[in-house]
Amino acid sequence: MEHEPIGLVVHATGKTGVLHQLTGVIARHEGDITSVEILDNAPDTARTYFEVVLPGEPEPLVTDLRHLPIVRRVELVKTLEKIYGKRIIIMGGGAQVGQVAIGAVSEADRHNIRGEHISVDTIPLVGEQSLADAVRAVARLPRAKVLVMAGALMGGEIETAVREVRQQGLLVFSLNMAGSVPEAADLVISDPVQAGVMAVMAVADTAKFSVDRLKRRVF
Repeated sequence: MEHEPIGLVVHATGKTGVLHQLTGVIARHEGDITSVEILDNAPDTARTYFEVVLPGEPEPLVTDLRHLPIVRRVELVKTLEKIYGKRIIIMGGGAQVGQVAIGAVSEADRHNIRGEHISVDTIPLVGEQSLADAVRAVARLPRAKVLVMAGALMGGEIETAVREVRQQGLLVFSLNMAGSVPEAADLVISDPVQAGVMAVMAVADTAKFSVDRLKRRVF
């Protein structure tokens, strides 16, 4: 039986090699680190967040971490997967992003009430290179499941970036806009509110919806 990840926030003295010492203890407990983030790295304080899958109970690991001379405190916390869950990322023009967000937030609320964990992130951006960089960065965001391209005109380097992140397993939805991005997306949706709704439905376990089963890709 596969164990669920646990969340750990380790407060330590900020010195070179902090991460090396912490991960060494986790490795000795056969912990599989699924996510790590350095929250603070000041000279006197280092806060590091881990999500770890352990073969047994977390208490022995927590005890050994606390015994490290550099460690001040260890907190056992709920994972970000448990709290914020799957992420929908919406980017593009401010007006279109806002409309997609209305649909996504409303639909996420409906599923989260039923036990899902879905969050919505937005970033209004202009400029081909800025948008292309942002699209590629989504593939590095933890728990990002769907990217919605919300704008009036997108193409060129943005299209290339969309194709790249799709190859890495990210679902990409696009508004029906000018430019070549709609041709590169998994789904094209004309109504921005509906685009937000469908993005959430695509990842919600509580929704009976699958992109793979759709007979057309433009709506």
